[in-house]
Amino acid sequence: MQAFGLGRVGRDAELRRTTNGDAVAGFSVAFSYGRKGEDGYRPTQWLDASIWGKRAESLAPYLLKGALVAITLEDVHIETYKGAKGEGHKLVGRVTEIELAGGGERPAKAASPAADNRIYRTKESKAPSGFDDDDPDVPW
Repeated sequence: MQAFGLGRVGRDAELRRTTNGDAVAGFSVAFSYGRKGEDGYRPTQWLDASIWGKRAESLAPYLLKGALVAITLEDVHIETYKGAKGEGHKLVGRVTEIELAGGGERPAKAASPAADNRIYRTKESKAPSGFDDDDPDVPW
């Protein structure tokens, strides 16, 4: 089964390596759906996602808790596991397409602006724009 949605990263991506040396990043995604309940919140479906290879290595530093992502998953299925509270079930899938849509925190140190193909302006280097409320931490 394949799924597509707009969700929020629920925990920072964890980059690991398989015994073959392949990179895999695992993270959770929360999808809200339906109408708000009496508590004021919409129901949420959690999914454990994995992304593989070079994309896992490149994107893991940016897949941080709270980040908004547009994501397409394949092989979406339910897995059974044994936990401290007994047997449980979780929804899992493999990422085929992903776009960062905002939120989360930027990594503390980017190697250099050229390394991630973005330019981060500081207040000192901010180009005059005529807008006093521009956020200097937004990459342009």
